[in-house]
Amino acid sequence: MSDATSTGPTPQFSTAEYAGVSSTDHCQYCHQPIADHYFRVNDSMACSGCVDHFREEMAKDSHSAFGRAICFGIGAAILGLALYATFAIMTGWVIGYASLAVGWLVGKAMIKGSGGIGGKRYQVVAAILTYAAVSMSAIPIAMHFVGERRHQAQQNRQVEQQSMTPQTSSSASAAGQPTTSAQASTPQAGQRPSLAKALGIVALIGLGSPFLELWESGPSISWVIGVVILVVGIRIAWRLTAGQSWTILGPFSSAPQPAP
Repeated sequence: MSDATSTGPTPQFSTAEYAGVSSTDHCQYCHQPIADHYFRVNDSMACSGCVDHFREEMAKDSHSAFGRAICFGIGAAILGLALYATFAIMTGWVIGYASLAVGWLVGKAMIKGSGGIGGKRYQVVAAILTYAAVSMSAIPIAMHFVGERRHQAQQNRQVEQQSMTPQTSSSASAAGQPTTSAQASTPQAGQRPSLAKALGIVALIGLGSPFLELWESGPSISWVIGVVILVVGIRIAWRLTAGQSWTILGPFSSAPQPAP
């Protein structure tokens, strides 16, 4: 008895082979019937018109698109910083979950600015802007609460001064007057730092704010949770700016293949 399988065609394992398609097959993107040839885009059947559109989209990434994405991302980061700080100031609660909203705002804004184009460099910028917006929000929050404490301390001093007797008040002012004149006559030890240097120092403190608690009092559960939420927010921005990638294979003939 002869072996019937020995006369059949040898399977090709090194290349992908697609059988011909029937007349009822449609493009998975525009849903139009497949004509003479078809392509495989991310394992889905596509017509030549859709493939041309995908190739045009892939070629649209340019310096101008990247620049627009950065501008939109910076605007979203500033908005996210303002919303984060405003919520904390108005409620007195510094909630790390706001980092998720900041990441979403930055990612959506960058994709809007680029016209739907994404990629690795877009993802890196989105991650940096999300971290900067969340960390820098600590500056207006800290300034607000420090100002509140200073105002409260000043009010307490005024209440204490009003409760003192006139004799005590006059003696206290007389005793304090030489000190005031001495302080006025004392020359300054050094000049004030320039505005650019002061802003740079404030910016560095803001960027390092997520780790200040770790430096001062060591790790805590709240700090770990805040860092994890911040990472998730960055991950959201990273995923949104990944863009759409297409793997295009073909063209393949749509003519039916003869039966073996």
